[in-house]
Amino acid sequence: MATTRPHPKKYVRRLERRKPCVHGEAGLDLRPYQVILRPLVTEKGTHQSTRYNAYTFQVNPIATKSQIKAAIEELFNVKVEGVRTQNRHGKTRRFQQRVGVLPRWKKAIITLSGEDKIEFF
Repeated sequence: MATTRPHPKKYVRRLERRKPCVHGEAGLDLRPYQVILRPLVTEKGTHQSTRYNAYTFQVNPIATKSQIKAAIEELFNVKVEGVRTQNRHGKTRRFQQRVGVLPRWKKAIITLSGEDKIEFF
């Protein structure tokens, strides 16, 4: 019959005092105007908005899809069907004789329900 090994009293007391770890909500609490930074008005974006009812925005890199959806619905009073995100890498650019890198950014493509529209201009 196997017996358990003896535990030092200090170790046993530490185990008894240990409390389970309780985490709060994940992520930061961002306001809607902090989530959506600017609309991306490009030729491809206007084609998507007219044909597929999808709009593109530059968003905060730490924002989640659910935060993006809530921010769009609150700011523009529309119903969002889907959110797709892309993390874009910064491009390499030359500044005089030096080579630099533009910052990374996050792009969100928002698909709205059939009757909703967003007017930028």
